[in-house]
Amino acid sequence: MKVAVFGTQSYDKQYLKEANENAGDAHELKFYKPNLTRDTLPLAEGYEAVCIFVNDVADREVIEGLAARGVKLVALRAAGFNNVDLDAARERGVGVVRVPAYSPYAVAEHTVALLLALNRKIYRAFNRVRDGNFLLDGLTGFDVRGKTVGIVGTGKIGLAVARIFNGFGARILAHDKYPSEEAKALGAEYVEVERLFEESDVVTLHCPLTPETYHLADAEAFERMKDGAVFLNTSRGALVESSAMVDALKSGKLGGVGLDVYEEEADLFFKDLSDRVIQDDLFARLLTFPNVVVTGHQGFLTVEALRNIAETTIGNITDYERTGKSGNEVQPQRESA
Repeated sequence: MKVAVFGTQSYDKQYLKEANENAGDAHELKFYKPNLTRDTLPLAEGYEAVCIFVNDVADREVIEGLAARGVKLVALRAAGFNNVDLDAARERGVGVVRVPAYSPYAVAEHTVALLLALNRKIYRAFNRVRDGNFLLDGLTGFDVRGKTVGIVGTGKIGLAVARIFNGFGARILAHDKYPSEEAKALGAEYVEVERLFEESDVVTLHCPLTPETYHLADAEAFERMKDGAVFLNTSRGALVESSAMVDALKSGKLGGVGLDVYEEEADLFFKDLSDRVIQDDLFARLLTFPNVVVTGHQGFLTVEALRNIAETTIGNITDYERTGKSGNEVQPQRESA
């Protein structure tokens, strides 16, 4: 297939080319740095498939534009598919495939790294030592052992997070429409999300973005949380009402926030904006808090994950070309993070 790869970063090109070569140069890949949007649709002219990531746009208008140009397949190099209008794709006969399990460990480990960086003030301590300041005032953290960690979403990533926190000796509360027997075996107690918010010292989100989970963490949710609770999100930015999170930080309700995703990240992440003034006032406000750590959607960024993403993506395209279907075709009836 002729494939237009949108939103390309250097690592995308490296690993997709490697996977394609290992598959005998099965496909003709063309790499484009811009994201797929209604404005960049003309770049898809003449291609049978497009390959996109989390901040590309495949809404109804884009899907219809792709179909009109002869595109038969949208290949996501990600697990989530909230940026794709599945109804429009079905109506226009455009297949949608994804990478359901590239490396849950990568995101899970990054989640815990955010907590440890926040809790033990790693970034502040590092900067102090660089300046020759070895005082420990203001760097006090807490033991994770014995604390209650609330995990919203116990799909592959959430389950990996549960395993790690179980190793720390934390009590685990969980919430998912489809409880995991393995999580239960680790000692996780499944509860309603309201109770999870109320009892957890650490709340971490690992659920897909759907109409039901949009702004799951809103003003009411933050008000329910313990005073000083730590809040983590490495899933999808729009799970969180960002303005409510900022208010909870300003009031001192939240003791810390660790984010690898952000509601309006498409205008920010995967770009070098170091010589510009960030126009998103809410995001700029977030960066002023001493108890906030933000990374730019890098939770997936490990060698193992990138290789798995590339190999699965190339395999998905090959399967679809040969049979008109793929084992990783999107099945929205049951999705976990």
